[in-house]
Amino acid sequence: MKILYVTSEAVPFMATGGLADVAGSLPKALNGGPVSCRVVMPLYGGIKQEFREKMEFITDITVPVGWRQQYCGIFSTKLDGVTFYFLDNEYLFKRDGIYGHYDDGERFAFFSRAVPEILPVIDYKPDIIHCNDWQSALVPVYYSVLFAENPDFAGIKTIFTIHNIQYQGVYGHSILGDVFGLPAHSASLLDFSGALNLMKGAIECADRVTTVSKTYAKEIMDPWFSHGLDSILRQRSYKVSGILNGIDFVNYDPAKDKVIFENYSAKKPEGKAKNKAELQKLLKLEIKENKPLMGIISRLVSHKGLDLIMAVLDDIVYYSDIQLAVLGSGDKKYEDFFHSVSSRYPGRVSFTCGFVPDLARKIYAGSDMFLMPSKSEPCGLSQMLALRYGSIPIVRETGGLKDSVTDSGDGAGNGFTFKSYNADDMKDAVYRALEKYKDKEGWQKLKLRALKCDNSWAASAKEYRALYNDLLK
Repeated sequence: MKILYVTSEAVPFMATGGLADVAGSLPKALNGGPVSCRVVMPLYGGIKQEFREKMEFITDITVPVGWRQQYCGIFSTKLDGVTFYFLDNEYLFKRDGIYGHYDDGERFAFFSRAVPEILPVIDYKPDIIHCNDWQSALVPVYYSVLFAENPDFAGIKTIFTIHNIQYQGVYGHSILGDVFGLPAHSASLLDFSGALNLMKGAIECADRVTTVSKTYAKEIMDPWFSHGLDSILRQRSYKVSGILNGIDFVNYDPAKDKVIFENYSAKKPEGKAKNKAELQKLLKLEIKENKPLMGIISRLVSHKGLDLIMAVLDDIVYYSDIQLAVLGSGDKKYEDFFHSVSSRYPGRVSFTCGFVPDLARKIYAGSDMFLMPSKSEPCGLSQMLALRYGSIPIVRETGGLKDSVTDSGDGAGNGFTFKSYNADDMKDAVYRALEKYKDKEGWQKLKLRALKCDNSWAASAKEYRALYNDLLK
């Protein structure tokens, strides 16, 4: 079974978010046995020279995009047994960053059109082309409209995965032919609310549509979560499913992690206490083992639930003996809030503005609990990383948070949860965690359950293989 995984970013080459983590991990987990998975992405100017030096030039082709004939160089390299293809066009991709350019529509239309065009020259005809988010949403559309009837391309199935439905690729009708190179009769596939919506086109044309958690697959049928696409998704619900993302258990392993202060595991959990003491020292918090330490690692934006935290954090800190380690950056009002809280509670609250990967690992390893009260969370990785490092998640039941964290009120869960997007409900979940923390024996059992949770890519890869098999029946 041959899979071509199409992505606009992938770790370690170029990354801005969760899609890159998935694209860097899932193909590796899929490879082997009956599955061959290869990855294709743009050759960005920001890809480091150390990776470029290992790339092999295959050939170049001309890709038609509208009225233009564009150069496309094809390079390849292998990483962890996975073949990566890089599509080169310096005019479109030799720029700072990945997204946010005035001509992103043209850039990713070129990339999407190039994907089927390269198949004859890379000698790899996939059974399934697996596309991700709006940047490759045109691939199923191009295949359906321009390639499906061609004997050289016939029989290929397409899958489209929605990582975040908020970003859909919306453009005016005037560029359908000129920029996208699609015939007028295909406009209905993309048309939505008076514009061309690339994600809508992929939902219409792909053979299957997936999201990154089972709960999120249900949530996006609801106007509250769908950013307008709920009606289309309900019409196509027969082909929509959710598969929870995983995390890289090799890269994130408290037993071997060289970044944290001391290694530990479910079999030898004692080292976590050393990580807590050293983190307190590093962040200038009071060094007291019996004080509960809660971590927050987040982009500081509204959908991460920061408004709930702002509403009740003073109450939580003032009326309990909790310590807080916060890492993140984003909207100024949230940054200002955490700066203010840390100045009001020296030794109790630490705020580091920005994102420091090594510090993030130290917070996962050194914290007792981890707060993640998101308004929406398609999958979420932080709660899984917290569990991996034995930090007990406190989460709102949405998206992947609901699918990966269960409330420990019954003595069998791995965290603390709340349902409503309500600050008092979040505060109650925090207080329940603080009360449980006083039960040292019970907390130790909870911590061991967290450390034993399996959120590796192995389980997710098994579900993807089943999806692929079902699609090819």
